[in-house]
Amino acid sequence: MANNPAEIRNMLRTYGKQLTNAKRLARFRRALKMSESVDVVTISRQARRRELIEKISREIIENLIVSGNENPVVSDILEQLELDFGERYLFEYPLDGSDVQVLKESAEGVIDLPPEEKSVIMNRLWEITLEKVDRTML
Repeated sequence: MANNPAEIRNMLRTYGKQLTNAKRLARFRRALKMSESVDVVTISRQARRRELIEKISREIIENLIVSGNENPVVSDILEQLELDFGERYLFEYPLDGSDVQVLKESAEGVIDLPPEEKSVIMNRLWEITLEKVDRTML
């Protein structure tokens, strides 16, 4: 058994990543089951583009930002969020499987945001992500 604190931290980080991946797969499976019964609908090119932008943005927020991915798009989104609010935020899924937690780095350490502030941050994160994906798509 590992006695070194660094080894224990590394093991917990690995378990955390595995848990995040399992949650992501569960959400993906639920989305697949829900989409199986959808009828075929003809929509305009602009509507399809908007739908694709929203789908990619949702994927970025649910998976890449929460997993701490070092993707340049994710870095740009988080930098813009930090510029807008003047604070650095962390996003993670709790072990109980509930919604994403928004944490703020402060002088006292990392604190969980109240629901009202979390809502404001998540809305702005969504807007920034939509803008970024829209600009980078062909």
